[in-house]
Parts: sequence; C-alpha cells; structure tokens
Amino acid sequence: MFIEPSVYGTKRGWIEVICGAMFSGKTEELIRRLKRARIANLKTEIFKPAMDNRYHELNVVSHDANFIISQPVTNAKTILLMAQDIDVVGIDETQFFDDEICDVCEKLALNGTRVIVAGLDMDYSGKPFGCMPQLLAIADYITKLHAICVHCGNIANFSYRKTKQTGQVVLGETDIYEPRCRVCYEKGDDLN
Repeated sequence: MFIEPSVYGTKRGWIEVICGAMFSGKTEELIRRLKRARIANLKTEIFKPAMDNRYHELNVVSHDANFIISQPVTNAKTILLMAQDIDVVGIDETQFFDDEICDVCEKLALNGTRVIVAGLDMDYSGKPFGCMPQLLAIADYITKLHAICVHCGNIANFSYRKTKQTGQVVLGETDIYEPRCRVCYEKGDDLN
C-alpha cells in the first residue's frame, strides 16, 4: 500500500532517469514532465551542461524545437547550490556531467526533491556513457526511449556516428549522428 509522503510530515524525493539513443525523444520527455510539474504549481528548475550549446546557449531544446529555459552549469556541484527550495529539478544531457552528478542527484532526492535526468545511456561506440550506468542503478524510476532506425525502420537504440572523429564527446545533430537498430549499427559504414 502506498502512503502519501505528507502522512509522515516529510517531503519525499526520488530520481527518475530518461535514457536512450539520440533522436529518441529524451529531451522532449524531460520538457513534458517539467511542464506538467509547473501546471501543478511546483517550483521547477532545469540544468544543462554549459558545453552543450548546439541549439541555444541557455535553453534546453529538443530536436523538434520544443524548448524550456534552463541554467547552463559547468559542473554538477553548482546544481546543488542553485536548486535550493526547488520541488522538481531537471537535468538534460546528463552524460556530459562530471562524476559528482550521482552524489548531487542523491542529495537532492534525500532533501525531498524530485530529480529528473535525461541522457544517452550509450556512446557512439555502444559503450555505457559517463555517469549514466550509476544513475540507472540508483534511480527510482527508469524510462528507456527508442528512436527509429533510419535504414530499416525498426526500433533504434544505438547512436551511429557518421564521421571518423574518435573522441567520446562530439556534439552534433543529424549531420554527424543517426539512430540505428542493432543490426544496422553493426553493419557500420556499409550502409552509407
């Protein structure tokens, strides 16, 4: 039986993770959840890594141009300082944050904040990306979204990099990345 947190007189927080490949709708879902929290008159704040200015320097913007005003930050600990008295904290592109992000999310949740993070669970090479495996392990709720493979139309859970750049972090959009299913991902450049 679920008992409302207010019965105990203490506000309860938790961690939600939205993950998946590029173009799967992670940011769109994050924006949707934050807008619903605002409708409920909850105090919200959204953060993004300052390095991610692909669409806008300040706003979090989905690939289909939906947006929400955010606070760009250079490190995870800054979020703790800026999230005082906030009911719901959203964090976009979480995989780009430093290792402190897991502790930050834990502290916020323990202080009664609902924390919603969105990020890539795998990098372009199909390996777990940054802090995301740890966040998935400590999350109370997980939503894995899928894109559509641009080659065969099946469900895509891989972000295929179309360039020869090898660094783990290469910011880009459809000019550099495309969503692929497991089979088309393994075929690599043979499909281009």
